[in-house]
Amino acid sequence: MPLGMAVETVGLGRRFGRRWALAEVTLTVARGQRVMLTGRNGSGKTTLLRVLASLLSPDRGSVRVCGGDVVQDREAVRHHVALLGHYSGHYEALTALQNLQVAARFLGQDASREAIRARLDQFGLAARADDAVSTFSAGMRKRLALARTMMQPATVVLLDEPYGELDVDGFALVDGLLESMRAEGRTVLMSTHLLERGRELCEHAVALEAGRLTWAGPSADMPQHSAWSERQRGAA
Repeated sequence: MPLGMAVETVGLGRRFGRRWALAEVTLTVARGQRVMLTGRNGSGKTTLLRVLASLLSPDRGSVRVCGGDVVQDREAVRHHVALLGHYSGHYEALTALQNLQVAARFLGQDASREAIRARLDQFGLAARADDAVSTFSAGMRKRLALARTMMQPATVVLLDEPYGELDVDGFALVDGLLESMRAEGRTVLMSTHLLERGRELCEHAVALEAGRLTWAGPSADMPQHSAWSERQRGAA
């Protein structure tokens, strides 16, 4: 793996039954980069993020994250990666505070009520700290998932549609997190349909179409009037 690279895939393929969700994806992401991942629904974005998080194994090619192979060095890779996925994984019967306390204890962090309330406050949830997650709206669940994801001391952060279900204040929250991760030198891959926002916040962009890499480069140079871009704009 080249020095300074956080992610490298070579000829990556992943299939579900007879359908190839990813096909011949070769990609490099330098350490500290923020990368927007875009493409139509079903283009392979979520599958790619789950492979990088070592939750799915490639059927072809190789995938390395922070120097570790996602299959042979799975446990090591997972120490470097945090994933915000479509499924929250919250404990529904527990409160927001209790959910983050479980995560903090697992990570060896301060799980005191004071520390967790302060974290919830950062994500706009302090007033609902003692309410069961089963009573939360979709947006509040997303905020809690973001809070838990950001607790992980990961060098590579994978965000699958982080703006989904959020209101205007939630959008500003995610914007701020992206800026904070840039300042911390973390590598970020963010799947999103919000092309203009992605261009503003991510230095690089990658586009997928039917599981294949169709464009990669500086986000400022990403085509604005190509067929896939128009379809994405309509979906946003």
